[in-house]
Formats: sequence, C-alpha cells, structure tokens
Amino acid sequence: MSSTLSAIAKFLRERVGWHGVGLVASLAIIGVAVIVLYEMLRNIHPGEVLDALTDTPPWRVALAALFVACAYFTLTFYDWFALRTIGKSHVPYRTAALASFTSYAIGHNIGFSAFTGGTVRYRIYSAHGLGAVDVAKLCFITGLTFWLGNMAILGLGISIEPWAASAVDQLPPWINRLIGLGLLAALAAYVVWVGLKPRRIGIGKGHWQVTLPGWKLTLLQMVIGMVDLSFCAAAMYVLMPQTPFIDPIALGVVFISATLLGFASHAPGGLGVFDAAMLVALSQFEKEPLLGALLLLRLLYYVTPFAIALVTMGIRELLLSRRRRSSGAMSLDTALAAAAVPALLEDVQPLAAGPAAAASEASVEADDAEAPRRAVG
Repeated sequence: MSSTLSAIAKFLRERVGWHGVGLVASLAIIGVAVIVLYEMLRNIHPGEVLDALTDTPPWRVALAALFVACAYFTLTFYDWFALRTIGKSHVPYRTAALASFTSYAIGHNIGFSAFTGGTVRYRIYSAHGLGAVDVAKLCFITGLTFWLGNMAILGLGISIEPWAASAVDQLPPWINRLIGLGLLAALAAYVVWVGLKPRRIGIGKGHWQVTLPGWKLTLLQMVIGMVDLSFCAAAMYVLMPQTPFIDPIALGVVFISATLLGFASHAPGGLGVFDAAMLVALSQFEKEPLLGALLLLRLLYYVTPFAIALVTMGIRELLLSRRRRSSGAMSLDTALAAAAVPALLEDVQPLAAGPAAAASEASVEADDAEAPRRAVG
C-alpha cells in the first residue's frame, strides 16, 4: 500500500507537479459547487429572495456591518504582527493597516489571494524599503496567523458541536469530534515545538529564512486569527433568518468550514463554493431567506470593502504620481540653477576684479612719481 502511494506521489510530483494538482483540485471543488448550486437554486423564486433582503431589519444590517468593520480592523494586526516578526518594526501601523485592508479586500474578490494580496502589499511596503523577499516572509507569517486561528477555532467548535461539521463534510459526528481534538492536539504540539528553542524555516540560509514566533507570540497569533473569524461569523449570524434557531457555535463551525472550502477553491470570494456549502449544511432553513442573508454578507464583506480598497489605492497612486512630478520639477529647477551659477560667476568676477585692478594701477603710478624724488635725494 505504501509503495503504491509513493508511486502516485512520485508521478504527481514529476509528471503533473504540485501546482497542477492544486489547480485540478480547485477546479474539481468549483465544478462540484456549481452542480450543487444549480440543483438547489433552479427552483428559487427571485422575488422571494428580494423580499428577504428588504425585510431584513436595518439594525441587523448595521450590526453586521459593524462586525465586518471589526473583522477588517483585526486583519490589520496580521500585518502589524508579521512586520515585527520579520524585523521590520520601523514600518508604522498606519502603513500596515493600509496594506492589510487593501490586500485582503482586493485578494478576497479577485481570488488567488496569496498572489494578488502579495502584489498589493509589495506596492505599498516597497516605499518603506521592503523587498520582494521581505514581502514573501510577511505573507508567510500572515498566512500562518490565519491558519493557526482557523485550526484553533475549528478545533474548539468541532469538539463542542461535531454535528455541525457533519452537515458540511458528511462524516459521522464522532469522527469530526476526533478531528477537532486532533486539531487542538496538533496546535498544542506546535506551541511546545516553537517554545523549546528558536525555529527557522525557509530556503537556504540567512535572507531566505524566517524565524518563527515563540510560544507566547504563537498564542497571540491564534488569538488574532480567532477574533477575526469570530467577527465574520457574528456578521453572518445576525443576518441569518430568525427561524429555526441555530446555536452560534454551530453556525460558526459551518461558516468557517464553508469559508475554508471557498478559500481552497481559489474562486473569487469563494463564489459558488462557499454558498453551496452553506446551503447544504443549513438545509433546515428556507432557501430564499438564507440566500438573501448570504447576498447581504457578500455585499458587506466583499463588495463594499473591495470598492473602498480600489478607491483608496487609486487616490494613493494619484498622490504618488503628483509627488513624483513635483519632485521631478524641483530636480529640473535645481539643475537649471546649478547650470546658471558658473555663468553668473563669470559675470561677477570682472566686476569684483575692477576695483582691485584700479587700486593696483594707482599704486604703480604713485611709485613711478616717487622714484625721481628718491633719485634726486
């Protein structure tokens, strides 16, 4: 059995490549999600979905928007923490907040957030002296924070409400509980591992390596990730239909599991995959009100931040372009002034030399007049 698995792994590594395997897996997830969505939504009445949207109390929408804002605020600490981990603490928090918000808001909507978010981050952080390797390290630490938070909150949630995970992965609750406990055990082992001595990972030595946070900072990473995900789940919870009742922890498990599926698909915003997982797992709810809640969440968490991020980046680029033009004009003025100085000096030198030359001539004439008298004497 082990030899067969080794042969399969060798074939995938040499003939297909792990990038190709990941692409195939993403396409498979998206394909399954499209089929599921089609089956579930083909009898949906758009008018009822619109009614569900308009019937949502404004205070619930406002509260969900507040939770979304808190989630994006928490995301800024992903970058702030990562900058200090890689030794770039000179970058101010406001820059970390700008890079974090814009990279996540754009990456969430375009898809392949590791690449798109990294590109946005490089554009912002390069102005503070960070290179491509530094940004790659930063992205690794922010990704580690995300996954540690996911493992922690999922491990706790699945251990408490295993049936909620069963609604997504279709596994028996007792297996999901074992998975939850396994996640918590793995986290505990990781904390102990990084706490025993400094751990470095990366390619080669020196510049390409990252020193992992110690056990105390790793616990802080978990807290940051858990708070972020909790705010997202809370936004979904307040938008949910009021009947039937669902436990907040159970909804959190379903929501985070569906989010991870959407993330694994690399589809923009997990579009289709996240929604299909939510509709399948929450089959006790009527589809139209649930779909309305999902659309509202997309508007608040994806569309609105995306628009704000694009406007923010556009204004930033405009200001940078204007600053570069102003700097270029100042450089031109400086060059013209530098070129004019020698010519000015040429004009000034004869004027300055004139009085001195006159004084010299007068002195010579006086000496010439005095010479005969000295001779007679």
